[in-house]
Amino acid sequence: MLPFDNRRTAIRIVSEILGILRLGEAGKTEVMYTVKLSYHQTQTYLGWLYEIGLIRQIVGKGDTTRYRITSNGLELLGKIEQIQEMLRVDEVPAILTAPGLAFDEEPKHHSTPQGYFPRRPIRS
Repeated sequence: MLPFDNRRTAIRIVSEILGILRLGEAGKTEVMYTVKLSYHQTQTYLGWLYEIGLIRQIVGKGDTTRYRITSNGLELLGKIEQIQEMLRVDEVPAILTAPGLAFDEEPKHHSTPQGYFPRRPIRS
């Protein structure tokens, strides 16, 4: 995820899910609350990750399903983390934090903050 976008990408969500499962087994509810997903999103992501072999299901007592990361999932997570580190996604350039340029808020009156592009007087 780029630092100036508040919405998470599918890759970011996948890395968060795999990051939880790297620590050990987890159930749907734990994944849902930790990654802050809706029930439908959790079902969709876990089903997809299972289908492509990045996680596996473990059926426990009382037919409870838990999930564990696979070696392919660990490999993908490592690559995602490498890319995030190379892009320095947690570092926000100063220009993106200037008033009026934050992408999560609407500009006040102009599309750029006052001072960056001074207005020239209109000549008649």
